[in-house]
Amino acid sequence: MTSILSPSIGVRTHSFVSVLLHSHPFQPFFKQHKPHSCRPFWLYKRSFSVFSKMTNMVASSPKEFPLGLDASFEEEYAAQSSLLQDFTSIPTIDKAWTFTSDGGSQGMFSMSQPNLLANKKRRYILTCHISKGSANAVSFQWAAFPIEMSNVSMMVPSPSGSKLLVVRNPENDSPTKFEIWGSSLVEKEFCVPASVHGSVYADGWFEGISWNSDETLIAYVAEEPAPSKPTFTTFGYKKEKSTDKECGSWKGQGEWEEEWGEAYAGKRQPALFVIDVNSGEVRPVEGIGKSLSVGQVVWAPSGEGLPQYLVFVGWPSDTRKLGIKYCYNRPCALYAVRTPFSKKEVDQSGTNAANDVAPIKLTQSISSAFFPRFSPDGKSLIFLSARSSVDSWAHSATDSLHRIDWSFSGKPTPDATIVDVVPIVMCPEDGCFPGLYCFSVLSRPWLSDGYTMILSSIWGSTQVIISVNVLSGNVSRISPGDSSFSWNLLALDGDNIIAVCSSPVDVPAIKYGSLVRKESAEASWSWFDVSSPISRCSEKITSLLSSRQFSIMKIPVRDISENLTKGASKPYEAIFVSSKRQSRNVCDPLIVVLHGGPHSTSLSSFSKSLAFLSSLGYSLLIVNYRGSLGFGEEAVQSLPGKIGSQDVNDVLAAIDHVIEKGLADPSKIAVLGGSHGGFLTTHLIGQAPDKFAAAVARNPVCNLALMVGTSDIPDWCYAETFGDKGKSSFTEATSAEHLDAFYRKSPILHISKVRTPTLFLLGAKDLRVPMFTGLQYARALKEKGVEVKVVMFPEDNHALDRPQSDFESFLNIGVWLKKFCK
Repeated sequence: MTSILSPSIGVRTHSFVSVLLHSHPFQPFFKQHKPHSCRPFWLYKRSFSVFSKMTNMVASSPKEFPLGLDASFEEEYAAQSSLLQDFTSIPTIDKAWTFTSDGGSQGMFSMSQPNLLANKKRRYILTCHISKGSANAVSFQWAAFPIEMSNVSMMVPSPSGSKLLVVRNPENDSPTKFEIWGSSLVEKEFCVPASVHGSVYADGWFEGISWNSDETLIAYVAEEPAPSKPTFTTFGYKKEKSTDKECGSWKGQGEWEEEWGEAYAGKRQPALFVIDVNSGEVRPVEGIGKSLSVGQVVWAPSGEGLPQYLVFVGWPSDTRKLGIKYCYNRPCALYAVRTPFSKKEVDQSGTNAANDVAPIKLTQSISSAFFPRFSPDGKSLIFLSARSSVDSWAHSATDSLHRIDWSFSGKPTPDATIVDVVPIVMCPEDGCFPGLYCFSVLSRPWLSDGYTMILSSIWGSTQVIISVNVLSGNVSRISPGDSSFSWNLLALDGDNIIAVCSSPVDVPAIKYGSLVRKESAEASWSWFDVSSPISRCSEKITSLLSSRQFSIMKIPVRDISENLTKGASKPYEAIFVSSKRQSRNVCDPLIVVLHGGPHSTSLSSFSKSLAFLSSLGYSLLIVNYRGSLGFGEEAVQSLPGKIGSQDVNDVLAAIDHVIEKGLADPSKIAVLGGSHGGFLTTHLIGQAPDKFAAAVARNPVCNLALMVGTSDIPDWCYAETFGDKGKSSFTEATSAEHLDAFYRKSPILHISKVRTPTLFLLGAKDLRVPMFTGLQYARALKEKGVEVKVVMFPEDNHALDRPQSDFESFLNIGVWLKKFCK
């Protein structure tokens, strides 16, 4: 959930349709009177101006308010929007790179900040010089101002750091621009037309851009050219080729093609290309075909005079493309393929030529392989696997790390032995490594010894930085073990680490870690604070955050049965955020915050949205119920088949835990969740109807029987409803028996008991949890007289993260909770 800047209410309300579901029927638009203001008429309540011909006098109109707003809350909207604007002015650090230079190194940080009026992120670069003094002291000298990078989709430095690739994707059918930057100027600029390929993937999953070792070629992933469509004229179908600009003709649609679901609208077939940096020539990589969607490409090391190979991740795409966003349960494998600019290009024909260009599957014996990285000496190929997700159908689970030996001497082979480096951890001992949960890997994650890899991974309710010895499999936590903050790896600076550290009450700050080697002992790390303009914020925000505190609580499992595994019987966690001045006699209202997934984690990192709500005077209980990541595989797998019961009971137990400790007033509790968190929110207000004063649901799963036939991930409904039987039960033609089971697992089963005022925030273009499931639930609540408000964002998908939508969401949340909980 990304917060954003706020303009005045009058400027913003046109970005969404806000519908307050009253007990009276809606008035049709054609009966409304257009107000005299220049603002759109549908944003206002009905108002009338009365003109008297008899007296030639005009009676003044009553004050007009945006739909869903009245005089009692207009001031609250204004006050909260001002505070939200202060929070969203805090920049986000997205990426960082380091480059060797005289007297130290150079750092380059990519950051973003919401641009509310443009309704997109403003991206910019801030550079610094990093110098190291005695006793491992480090100093960052920052540039005076950042530089905005307008319309930049990706930036990728070359291996030597002497060149920078900048990619600018088009917003229509214009060419994709590739720029090669030197130290002081643009050296090359190429425009690749849409007839060659579409936009370059910059999504973090299919995304892959890789320079070769001599920095003359770049491999990358882009959308294959759009298929031609039939042309029609006044005489019917036109056989000859034509352009869209021809007068008297029009383009048909042709056959519909599957896309990759939520957040991938218009994305059908990610394909592999190579561009020559000197000439600008672009060639597609041959032999892959449409049966695979490709991503995450890297250059393979090769011997002198031998053919060059690319290694990439391939996802089968010859059947239905189920949604892939956040879904690690999609089978995938590593492949090697000859590059189109190989030095040993020979004119071949026939079967041998076809075999030579066909991709070689490197990971035959494992169901998932991604994020390939070659060791510095080129002798090992390391990769992550989500085989537990693929095999169990849980959309995310515990990862494992693997190694393949790589040979420079010839053609890669499909029968290479896969070595387990870090296996799946089923049930960690208390305080010990819980398993790998990695969602990104640096392009060069290696220390100078050539076998130590640095990663970010979830560890309980925190994110930590770990080192992995890929030869021995030894895993060490290298961010401070006594820290409850979350740490995220940004870049390596030789054998040093640049990271960002934050907490629910501490804005992100840059940290610099230095490796300290001790004789006859395991290497340790020293961490230094880095003063930077990035972590500065307004005095108001500093003051508000300084009055808040947080802790990570252990919540005992209720009613442990013999059927539970050891990992599922262990305590789960909740992050509790509160005022430092809160007394046991008077408690602030409590917001219970529930993550989606369900197999994800709410981390102890800074969230501008949640910090905003906390600063309004609420305590937060952020629950990582069983089934969340970061606690071992047995805890993850305990939830499928038990949604709507185990997770609901875990949340109720966490609430009772803080009430028993005197940290919450049971009469002032609200619940907030999105996606599966919305599923829990609407379940809770039905199963515990007297527990909550208010509720907020963002794109909630309210009726699985409705969702299964309309979602991009119908398999999720089966996996979470039927557990280990879901995979074998799945069908596109859902039976009446299955529909009944889905309904009985759904919040709508309990709707007759709901009395809690509920705010719904829905994205009209949500492919994951289509808006109809939330809208059906909201209408049913309205029908039985429960106070409901629905805010529909017509251009948003599941995340509701477009800047204007995210801002409007949390402004509505703040005001809604103030109405019922304060």
